[in-house]
Amino acid sequence: MATHETTRDSLYIDGAWVPSDGSGAISVIDSTTEAVMGTVPEGTSGDVDRAVAAAQAAFPAWSALPVAERTAYLSKVAEALGARMDSLADLITHEVGMPKVLSQLVQVGLPLNSFATAAQVATDFTWEQEVGNSLIVREPIGVVGCITPWNYPLHQIAAKVAPALAAGCTVVVKPSEVAPLNAFVLADIMDEVGLPAGVFNLVTGFGPVVGEAIAAHPDVDMVSFTGSTRAGKRVTEVAAGTVKRVALELGGKSANVILPDADLATAVPDGVGKCYLNSGQTCSALTRMLVPRERLAEAEELARTAAESFTPGDPFDPATRLGPLVSAAQRDRVRMFIDKGLGEGARLVTGGAESPEGLESGFFVAPTVFSGVTRDMTIAREEIFGPVLVIMPYDSEEEAVEIANDTDYGLAGGVWSGDPEHAKAVARKLRTGQVEVNGGSFNPMAPFGGYKQSGNGREFGSFGLEEFLEVKAMQL
Repeated sequence: MATHETTRDSLYIDGAWVPSDGSGAISVIDSTTEAVMGTVPEGTSGDVDRAVAAAQAAFPAWSALPVAERTAYLSKVAEALGARMDSLADLITHEVGMPKVLSQLVQVGLPLNSFATAAQVATDFTWEQEVGNSLIVREPIGVVGCITPWNYPLHQIAAKVAPALAAGCTVVVKPSEVAPLNAFVLADIMDEVGLPAGVFNLVTGFGPVVGEAIAAHPDVDMVSFTGSTRAGKRVTEVAAGTVKRVALELGGKSANVILPDADLATAVPDGVGKCYLNSGQTCSALTRMLVPRERLAEAEELARTAAESFTPGDPFDPATRLGPLVSAAQRDRVRMFIDKGLGEGARLVTGGAESPEGLESGFFVAPTVFSGVTRDMTIAREEIFGPVLVIMPYDSEEEAVEIANDTDYGLAGGVWSGDPEHAKAVARKLRTGQVEVNGGSFNPMAPFGGYKQSGNGREFGSFGLEEFLEVKAMQL
């Protein structure tokens, strides 16, 4: 697998490619070969100032455009993403490590869908309504800072930018410095479709510099952040100085509750797959599998078989089901958690901290399953963000719900039962933003977001659009 280096030496500000105020460059590392695959500018707070000024200047005209004209641009962006699906999937696979066949469906397919559906949602949205003697109008909040992670890099940008633009906002985007090259392709597309200058601005750099400058900026009206809970807390602290709106999509430690009457032969393999998607680098991954104690041995064997079918390797090989992690730091962090699990007494069913055989280069971690995990163990409480599943036994349905909710997080979850109505009843008891019932598939139009330290606010569909709107009451 060849790594072709891509150099991006400019930022996209006010409708033009311009040099950064700074002279630094950030290397982007290929997750499979560990070679440098590109460089991007190390942006500065001065770059943020220029981008915000451009977004602020563009806001009055953009927000005044009829919805149909704004959404026409979004439809063009969706078409352009579709035309680049193969090359973008190739690029993101190099950056992140997801097998290319999945990158096409997920890493490019979902962003394409976000722009297409945001256009439709805005078209169908109720922008004004009468309540008694009041006319209630919804208006764009203003300049939005979008700070995004590396695990689904283009998808997370699109999940913010598409509804924000549909709402009439202008944006300043800071992608993760770990996987930023795909964001430049999106900026190319914005330029190609003729989006008015200043509506979309791209500034790359590090969180403590560029991210904090966006969060603190007095002319940024809202920050939409996806990333770790630790970083989300910092964004909230910095943004509080100007009392701006903050939407947060943060970490998760989601429980998959398999009830006694569930079909384990279906539920367990499905749960392993939901844990290992994108090599476990998914905030909503179902990383805690809760099973009846009397069926623990059966669940362990099913999980072992399923996990060992996730063949690690070159993500461009069609036979590969598990690509590398995104970086050396992430690989080392996951291995640390595996060692901690062993040290705290969890039982290793399969996998472990050693590199998979024949994969000494690249940021690989073997598909790993622990069992006999108790709720006080580190691997049961902290987000690992790697291909590590923990199986936790329970003795009653009430205890299963208690274990599921015994977490700082509340992003996703799952419930399996032979009785769909019983499964839904248990799902209602989970303190989490989404719940899969008997393996229900992901719905990109349903609201996505979390309870507790998984964040606040929702993305996707009409709920995602509303995040970027203010509400005004005119008393008539």
